[in-house]
Amino acid sequence: MKMAIIGLGRMGGNMARRLCRGGIEVVGYNRSQDIVKKLAAEEGMTPAASVAEAVEKLSSPRVVWIMLPSGEPTEQQIRDLIPLLSQGDIIVDGGNSNYHDSQRRGAWLAQHGIGFMDAGTSGGIWGLENGYCLMVGGTPEVAKVLTPALKVLAPAPDRGWAHVGPVGSGHFTKMIHNGIEYGMMQAFAEGLALLRGKEEFSLDLAQITELWRHSSVVRSWLLDLTAESLKGGQTLENIAPYVADSGEGRWTAIEAVDQGVAAPVMTLALQMRFASQDSEGYAYRLLSLMRNAFGGHAIKQPGAGQ
Repeated sequence: MKMAIIGLGRMGGNMARRLCRGGIEVVGYNRSQDIVKKLAAEEGMTPAASVAEAVEKLSSPRVVWIMLPSGEPTEQQIRDLIPLLSQGDIIVDGGNSNYHDSQRRGAWLAQHGIGFMDAGTSGGIWGLENGYCLMVGGTPEVAKVLTPALKVLAPAPDRGWAHVGPVGSGHFTKMIHNGIEYGMMQAFAEGLALLRGKEEFSLDLAQITELWRHSSVVRSWLLDLTAESLKGGQTLENIAPYVADSGEGRWTAIEAVDQGVAAPVMTLALQMRFASQDSEGYAYRLLSLMRNAFGGHAIKQPGAGQ
């Protein structure tokens, strides 16, 4: 199988490496050509100096896998690809796009006779070594064409990947996956903060998280990563208390509202990330103001000690 990958960042670049090592011929393009040259030299990837050149180097049915930021970058790239492709060719979006966008793009591309697959991709920077969990949406015909590549990218040919449904279902499944991830991360963070707060026990968080990795109900890869990180230090003084949120956490909360399904854990985990991002703290200032107004409670001045 031969395919192109557009976007060779941390995820796209490692995916290209894994595909090349698994016997898939990859034509790669990236806006910065340094990574293109590096992958060509190290992995035997076929380099391309432009998207058009990448497409030209493919044989029918041509498969172009996009690994770009969601939103306008992905939208524009798909728009630019349409005149370069022919009926029967396929575009795969492996980024974190909104599933509504994927449904729209699938219908749009179908009008041009171009197949589309939305591939929810999990595995992060460890995917090259461990494989990627792939949740893909599309027609059975498109899934059949991509199956050889999916088997190479996944942890094993028979697991870690699935054609979950029609166009849009792959990114929808990944969206819910990320919402669950938010809740799991928040629970671990709160629990470990409580352990650290019990100063009279002088608990070693590295020891405890390592302990939980073995036969505990909460054992998981997320716990594995946390335990390994805590071995390097537990004060975390070099890490700012700011947690970014991806679009998928927000989309999951919106989906819960749209469906009328209670999802308090995932939604509150998202809200806690918002709280960490609030450098102004205006709501907390108002709370202090109100406590002073009704109860005469002292207002702490900026810069005062804890």
